[in-house]
Amino acid sequence: MNEKTAKTVSKFLSLVLRHSPEKIGLKLDENGWADVEELILKCTKKGNPLNAELLDYVVENNDKKRFAFNDDKTKIRASQGHSISVELNLNETEPSEFLFHGTVAKFLDNIKKEGLQKMSRQHVHLSTDRETAIKVGGRRGVPQILTVRSGEMHRDGFKFYLSENNVWLTDEVPAKYIEFK
Repeated sequence: MNEKTAKTVSKFLSLVLRHSPEKIGLKLDENGWADVEELILKCTKKGNPLNAELLDYVVENNDKKRFAFNDDKTKIRASQGHSISVELNLNETEPSEFLFHGTVAKFLDNIKKEGLQKMSRQHVHLSTDRETAIKVGGRRGVPQILTVRSGEMHRDGFKFYLSENNVWLTDEVPAKYIEFK
């Protein structure tokens, strides 16, 4: 399988399954699931050729495990990162004592004032390790890694969820819980 094609398909799937299903006339259910056959048909009709084999490859080989099939592979959804309202039915989970967030320098002043906000997404995204946070921050420039005192936040009543692809999610991270080093 051509990795360039897989990456292009992954980016397009992120667009339609996380942000704008209407771009191809796709309907997601309340839990963010799309019918696989309908997705393939509508992607192809809109000039983004897709078949079951390519879709399977992208889901299985995406390094961030952004997408998931249901048990019989008739439905697909994005695991997290939605800017549209979907109910992922995530269970509240106790986080480790520290989690990490990758960003870039231009956002630090605002984060110091406002903390981490979900902005257009449904949640703030955090990782369990610095390496993942470095990759995330590095997508926009030189990464700045923030350490979140997630255990303390949880004890103070903040809720945390763990997505299917092991991204930690919360509604906000007030600045007082962030270590800027």
